[in-house]
Order: sequence, then structure tokens, then C-alpha cells
Amino acid sequence: MIPQIQLELVNAECDKWARKGINIMSEIRDNRIGYKAGALKAGMMHNYVKQCEFVAIFDADFQPDPDFLERTIPFLIHNHEISLVQCRWKFVNANECLMTRMQEMSLNYHFVAEQESGSSIHAFFGFNGTAGVWRIAALNEAGGWKDRTTVEDMDLAVRACLHGWKFVYVHDVEVKNELPSTFKAYRFQQHRWSCGPANLWRKMTMEILQNKKVSAWKKLYLIYNFFFIRKIVVHIFTFVFYCLILPTTVLFPELQVPKWATVYFPTTITILNAIATPRSLHLLVFWILFENVMSMHRTKATFIGLLEAGRVNEWVVTEKLGDTLKSKLIATTKLYTRFGQRINWRELVVGLYIFFCGCYDFAYGGSYFYVYLFLQSCAFFVAGVGYIGTFVPSV
Repeated sequence: MIPQIQLELVNAECDKWARKGINIMSEIRDNRIGYKAGALKAGMMHNYVKQCEFVAIFDADFQPDPDFLERTIPFLIHNHEISLVQCRWKFVNANECLMTRMQEMSLNYHFVAEQESGSSIHAFFGFNGTAGVWRIAALNEAGGWKDRTTVEDMDLAVRACLHGWKFVYVHDVEVKNELPSTFKAYRFQQHRWSCGPANLWRKMTMEILQNKKVSAWKKLYLIYNFFFIRKIVVHIFTFVFYCLILPTTVLFPELQVPKWATVYFPTTITILNAIATPRSLHLLVFWILFENVMSMHRTKATFIGLLEAGRVNEWVVTEKLGDTLKSKLIATTKLYTRFGQRINWRELVVGLYIFFCGCYDFAYGGSYFYVYLFLQSCAFFVAGVGYIGTFVPSV
């Protein structure tokens, strides 16, 4: 439930604009059925929605500029084939810690490369769930919001695409928001972002194949490129290859991994990510090691989604600290964080295995591969003892 102080702030803001003659109101439901999808669906059921043509969606921590609608609505007005205008995220706390800097690198690449390319070639790109404007007619034609997975935004976007609607990504319109700065919050977010697409792929593959409104090329793009490669294979390959197979090769000298897989391919990916965030070039090594650590969680979440295991529909709201709590953290001289609460045993186990492989290569190997293995094991150890991100004092 929303804290009382937040309700008071929202109501006060609505009253301020209502006194200026603006038609504004705050609606709050009394349950969490369907989580975010349920909330959006409930919001669209109000009578006054019938008088509206478009709906803008923002998560609670997003801060759109005053001219947001003036810069986005014209795309929908002048092109009736467009159903969604997606805008870019701008991170207000990217400099808070090393973890937020690395998140910025990954998300900047997502917007600059994936969303921009999907929009420019009219292929397909997923709705990011916030900082976007939907045409209500398209939303309704696609079947509205559904809570069958934890990625209701992607679910709606795929269904709208199958009805022939087009999307546009506006890179120049940025919306300020906050990155999760605690490791626990980031892990929950990445679980949802990895489990949901895999589960949606399982549920929508036949629906995409049987669709009659889009071309076979777009069906192939959705099933193979968007879902299978980018949402499933990438996570599994990153963890299995770079954290399991490569370390294991030092124990079996007869196994030879080609250089394109160990050097050229990861170098290319790294350079592409660096282009999106030039100011973080010096953090590339940290980013690679951190992404390999997170690939373990993404792989686990992907299999949960594919198999519809226990946590498939788990929805944990991503914790954002906000300025108020951060000021309290700065004023706090001692962080009462219990060591046992920070331990992540999966990271420690994988770190120990990679460290063992590094020691073996150092003692018996004929190359300097142990340098990577020691660095990667250290990254897993740091994550394993919870020394990543911002620490929140427990009281």
C-alpha cells in the first residue's frame, strides 16, 4: 500500500492544479491484484477514460518535463498507424555508486542500439513500461493489459504489433528517473526482466505463428531475434560459456576454444556498449565482470520463466531510495548491516570454482588466462558478500 505521506503529497498536488482549472484527479485502488497490469487495467476502466484518446504512463520515480506531451502527442496525431511513442530514460543517480554507473552503460546501449534500431527500421521494439504514450484505441484493440506474466508492457507491445500497429522511439525526449542502487533491489528487478520475457515467449509463440496480420519476416523477427536470441540465449550463453565452460577448459588442455569466442566476440560487444556511454570507457573491465555475475541470476530467472517454476509470477516492487532516504544515509555514521543478511551463497560457490580454475591455470597452464579467472572470481566474491551498491542501515 502507498504510505500516507505520499498520498497526501499527491492529493495536494492535484488540488493545486484543480484550483487552476485543470481537470485532474488521483485514483487509488485498494488491492494489488494483477500487480502493475492490474493497476493499469483498473485505471482504464474509469468512465472519464472514454473521453480520452491517449494515455501517458510513468512509474512513480519518473519526472517528465512540462513539455513532454507537446513533444510526443504530435507523433500520434499526424500518423494514425502509430500506437506508441516511447521516450528515453535519463538517470538522475547514475553517479551514486559503481553499480549504478554500470547499469547506466547497459541501459544506454539498450536505448541507443536496440530501441533506436527497432524504431528506425519499423521492425519491433518492446514498450519499456514507462515514459511512453499509448493510443487508447490500439491498446484496446490489442486486448488491454494482461497480468499473465511480469512483463505486461512487453506483452501489450507484442499483441499491438500483431495487430499491425507501429511504434516510434523518440531519442531526444528524455525522462528523468532513478536506478536501483542496492544490490538486492537490482537482483529482484533483473529477475523480473529476465523471467517475464522467457515466460511470455513460451505463452505467445503459437499466437505469433498463427497470426494472419503480419508478415512471416516479422514473425521470425519476433520469435527468433527479439525473444529467443536476445531474451533467452544471451543470458544462458553468457553464464554457461564465460563462467563455466571457459574456466573448465584450463582443467582439460586438449580443449581449445577459438579466439573469436574468447577475444573478438566479447571485445566487439564491449566496444558497442562503450559507444553508448563514452564517459564510462574506463569502467569497461568492471562492466564485463559485473555482467558475467548478473548473467547467473538472469539465467536462473530465464529457466524459471521457461519452465513456469515457483517464482515465475513473483512481483517485487523495485526499491528506489530517493533523495530523502539518501540524505539520511549520508548523515548516518554507522551502517547497521548484518553480515549474514548480505551473503549470497550462489555467487560464492561460482566464485570458488572459478578461483580454483585460476589457481590450476597459474600452476600448470601455459598462458595468462588465470588473470581473467582471478578477476572474475573476485567479482563473484564481492557480490557474494554483498559489497555492491548502496548500503541501507537496518534499524
